Amino acid sequence: QVQLVESGGGLVQAGGSLRLSCTASGRTFSSYGMCWFRQAPGKEREFAAGISRSGGNTYYADSVKGRFTVSRDNAKNTVYLQMNSLKPEDTAVYYCAARTRVLFTSTPKDYNYWGQGTQVTVSS
Repeated sequence: QVQLVESGGGLVQAGGSLRLSCTASGRTFSSYGMCWFRQAPGKEREFAAGISRSGGNTYYADSVKGRFTVSRDNAKNTVYLQMNSLKPEDTAVYYCAARTRVLFTSTPKDYNYWGQGTQVTVSS
């Protein structure tokens, strides 16, 4: 079992940047594929970015490609989401999630463990 805690959210103006962090408990962090999802008010949770267990493969939703970068530091049990050129439509609660299976998926129901979420608000 793994527990996930996100941090780094906040209020930023359009065009600004934020870096989210998600720190995991336990000693097997490198066994988990990790994803960032987001959920805006009144909308379904959607995939934003993902990273393989080793960090060698990354995946992005079209809406964030070129602006967001996902990375991980397995020695620190942490996955990051660097968000640049933020837009008001990026406003959402951002969640990190962990999956034990190797095959990547962007479907929320396929993830076993979730953090509590961190709010990102982008003002215009």
